Amino acid sequence: MIVVHTVDIEIPDLDSEFFILPLSNLIQEEHKLLGDVNLIFCSDEYLLEMNREHLDHDYLTDIITFDYCVDDIVSGDLFISYGRVLENASIFNVSVLEELSRVCAHGTLHLCGYGDKLDEEVVLMRQKEGYYLRLFGFT
Repeated sequence: MIVVHTVDIEIPDLDSEFFILPLSNLIQEEHKLLGDVNLIFCSDEYLLEMNREHLDHDYLTDIITFDYCVDDIVSGDLFISYGRVLENASIFNVSVLEELSRVCAHGTLHLCGYGDKLDEEVVLMRQKEGYYLRLFGFT
């Protein structure tokens, strides 16, 4: 089950149902089973503190993914900075909804086993994000 939460922020007109079917389809397309996935939208400050506490990183990021997957069952927590999403949407000249979808797809792809540390992993991750954004109705 995919559940959407907000922590320390409000997102105007957030339709949490919008993410459930596309991300469920992404997981199915990747030949995985849906377990429990939480999308947790929060502030820059909240995610920065989590980044410091859990990853020992002292910088802003758009998403932190906590992977609780077992075998092919996709489960985890995706903490998403709404402030980073707003800024990135402006930088990349895309809608906030498209950037939110990209970040949610990115985190879900991590839960499906994709990395983004090596150059070749980044290339594959971007290709997968683009593919799923097209399926979600963007581009």
